[in-house]
Amino acid sequence: MRIIRDHQFVAASDRGASAAIGNFDGVHLGHQSVIDLARRAVPDAPLGVVTFEPHPREYFAPEAPPFRLMGPTARASRLAKLGVDRLYELKFNAALAALSPETFAHKVLAEGLGLRHVVVGADFCFGHRRAGKAADLVRFGAEMGFGVTIANLLENSAGEVSSTSIRAALSDGRPRDAAAQLGHWHRIQGTVIGGEQRGRELGYPTANMSIDGLHPPRFGVYAVLVDVTDGPHQGQYQGAASIGVRPMFGTNHANLETYLLDFKGDLYGATLSVALVDFLRPEEKFDSLEALTRQMAADVVRTRQILATL
Repeated sequence: MRIIRDHQFVAASDRGASAAIGNFDGVHLGHQSVIDLARRAVPDAPLGVVTFEPHPREYFAPEAPPFRLMGPTARASRLAKLGVDRLYELKFNAALAALSPETFAHKVLAEGLGLRHVVVGADFCFGHRRAGKAADLVRFGAEMGFGVTIANLLENSAGEVSSTSIRAALSDGRPRDAAAQLGHWHRIQGTVIGGEQRGRELGYPTANMSIDGLHPPRFGVYAVLVDVTDGPHQGQYQGAASIGVRPMFGTNHANLETYLLDFKGDLYGATLSVALVDFLRPEEKFDSLEALTRQMAADVVRTRQILATL
């Protein structure tokens, strides 16, 4: 998959795609259905996705609490797995935000990216102050030479599939409900950073990762699946992970700590993708390190039982 970040400098080989447009936070089942429509609309065209970085919501409200389900690297990885050929990850800035709907359609979609066909959700809005609607895009496409498909919003047995409802499920500690809407496990991807090595001292060494900028799932302990995507230990593992502020040690900055079952080795600097499978228990402060260690042992036993059923 090729990533193109500027609509003004697009190689001829990157033009002519059939592309889905949106933010694709989480790349959930609704997003996947839009991408599938783009794939089928022009079968002989490169399959594209047009998205924005930073997320427009981050751009307009930078002080708001973190809400993203995945960062740009994780999103790109997921889109590549879906067979996307061209990811047009456009820089969202004041100039782009100021474009009228018609100018966006002309300068970005038609002239800049040279798209043959676009697919958007029924609730799609675009252009300055979100003034453009999906029906406007159909009209502009007819005038400017690209086809447009409007996708109906996807629903499952729990209702409309959306990033908002997925965030709610994660906040409640319901990762399986989130996965039912995502079509895959919710994953936190990042680089292993140095920690205080308390887990190692307790007999449970952990790989520490930042969750800055991401919507925080319910704080507590989870059974997880782990992909180490690079380095000498590249592969798939099972694990138990803690998300939170470590109240036992007076820490107030949330992070993710993952203990890989039956693993020995150094993961510092490696990239991990940690999939949340089941919520085991809330974060808590124990009376002693011995009590904490006993609970960690029990967490590992339960984790093995849960993951053995997958």
